[in-house]
Amino acid sequence: MAMAYPYNQPLEVVHNAYTPQQTTEIASRMGAAKARMRIDKIFTSGFMAGAILAFACAAVSIVNTAPWYQENAPGVIRLFAAMIFPFGLVAIVLTGADLCTGSFMFTTISTLHRRTSILQMLQHWTITFFGNLAGSLFIMGILVGYADVLSDAAYKTQTIKFANKKVVTPDWHVIFLRGVGANWLVCLACFLACSAREQVSKIISIWFPTFAFVILGFDHVVANMFYIPMAIFLGAPDISVGLYIWKSMIPALLGNIVGGGVFVGVVYWYLYLAMVKDAVVIDGSSYGGPPMALFGVSASVEELPSKQVRRESEKTMA
Repeated sequence: MAMAYPYNQPLEVVHNAYTPQQTTEIASRMGAAKARMRIDKIFTSGFMAGAILAFACAAVSIVNTAPWYQENAPGVIRLFAAMIFPFGLVAIVLTGADLCTGSFMFTTISTLHRRTSILQMLQHWTITFFGNLAGSLFIMGILVGYADVLSDAAYKTQTIKFANKKVVTPDWHVIFLRGVGANWLVCLACFLACSAREQVSKIISIWFPTFAFVILGFDHVVANMFYIPMAIFLGAPDISVGLYIWKSMIPALLGNIVGGGVFVGVVYWYLYLAMVKDAVVIDGSSYGGPPMALFGVSASVEELPSKQVRRESEKTMA
């Protein structure tokens, strides 16, 4: 016979997530592991991330093609788009692919934590950026553009109209500020995913901050690598490649760096890792190896003196 639980005693609560400090430590380890990957693997990982996000953007382009709603209930159509788009970031995080926007947080934390150098950080940013661009353009041009996915008149009109709202209508500083908001939320999603111990929690952690970024209409530089070139491909009369780079890519990129690197990376490093002398233990293991000079060039993961470092790096990326 089961014993009755005393009415005056609180139920035991199981906290099945990492603490904020442990989460920041995990993000630091992930940043170190990502930055030390071989260059060809970084580019390939970036390509896959750009391609996956482009699939999500293409799906949103279909959902956006609802003229009556766009005119009479734009919030409703954004709601549908915001419910669909996060699957892209979920797939990216769960497959371990690399967005440059996520790198703005991960490698910033690992560099401030003296696990990677500034040169390694900037190298990872650069390679993932061009990998993301290549993946986005591949999906845009081959699997959407030449496959005539958006060639119908309604889809074409809405895609161009959407791109105009992203590039032509807003001022440069507006796009920059929208970029700050976008990657603050996207990197918050990645940060929260690091705090989860199992897959369902990771998916939920990623979904809702990404939902907020989409429904607010913020600018994510990698998402725009699909939307704006797609409009140019379809013949947008008011958008050129030069205008896209100057008016959209540059301000969104700089805003994303500030949003993810400063408001997530720097802030949580400062709150939970700065001036902390004791090693942060994750599931019984601490991170080994001496701190790195900020401008130094470190050994690769394979060359590190401690095998435990490599095992922990691979474990946190899993």
